[in-house]
Amino acid sequence: MNSYLVGERRLSVAGGTDVGRRYPANFDVMHVDGDRPVVAVADGMGAGRGSALAGRTAVDGFVAAARAAGARPEAGALRAAVADVQRQVNRAGADLGELTGCTLTALVGCEPDAAWIVHVGDSRAYRWRDGLLEQLTVDHTMAWLGAVNGWYPFDSPQAARDRYHLTRYVGHPAMPEPDLLHVSLRPGDVLCLCTDGIAEQVPYRRLAEVLGTGRSPADMVGHLITDAAAAGGSDNATAVVIAVAGDR
Repeated sequence: MNSYLVGERRLSVAGGTDVGRRYPANFDVMHVDGDRPVVAVADGMGAGRGSALAGRTAVDGFVAAARAAGARPEAGALRAAVADVQRQVNRAGADLGELTGCTLTALVGCEPDAAWIVHVGDSRAYRWRDGLLEQLTVDHTMAWLGAVNGWYPFDSPQAARDRYHLTRYVGHPAMPEPDLLHVSLRPGDVLCLCTDGIAEQVPYRRLAEVLGTGRSPADMVGHLITDAAAAGGSDNATAVVIAVAGDR
C-alpha cells in the first residue's frame, strides 16, 4: 500500500487485479506506485496484441506526463497528456494493423487538497462520501446514452450489445478528448477507480458496502476482486482504492 500527501490530506492507496476466467491473459493495466499521487487504470479492447499494447502505452505515457506536470498540474497539461497517448496508441495500431485501443481513468493529485480525475472510456471512478456512493464518471458507451435517454432498459439485450460500442477510447481515430473533473479531497472520502470487470460484476450496493467499511484500501480491493471472481470472473477485474485522511 502506498501513502501520499496532497496539501493537508494524506492518501492511502492500494490496487489489485485478476485475470478472471474468460481471457487467456490480463489486458487491464494499473499504476499505483511511485512517490506522487498519480494512479491510473486502463482496460484494453479485445484480447489481442493491440489490447495489451494500448493499455501499457496509455498508462505509462500518461503517468510520465502527469508526473512531469508538477505538483499542481493544470487541466491543459492533462489534456495534452491524453492527446499525446492518443497519438502513440494510434501509431502503434497502424503498425500492428489490428484494433489497438483501451480505456483510461486516472486520479492526479493537485494541491491544495484536491485532485483531477481524467477519464476516457467505460472504466469508472466512484466516491464514497458521508454515506453515499456516487459514480463520478460517465460511461462513454452507446449503452449509457441509451439508458439515460430512455431508448431501452439498462439490462436489456440492446444495452448488453451497446456496452461494447464505446463512443470514446484511447486509440480512437478521432482522438476524442477526456473528461476532466476537479474534485475536493475531504477526510473520510474513499475513491475507487476500476475497470468494467469490477463495475459490471459487483453490484452498486455491494460496492457501497465495501467502500464504506472503513477498512484499509488493500482490504477493500481484496474484497472487490474476490466478489468479481465469485460473480463469474467474466472479465479482467482491476480496482484501485484511495482513502483520504485529514492529517499529515
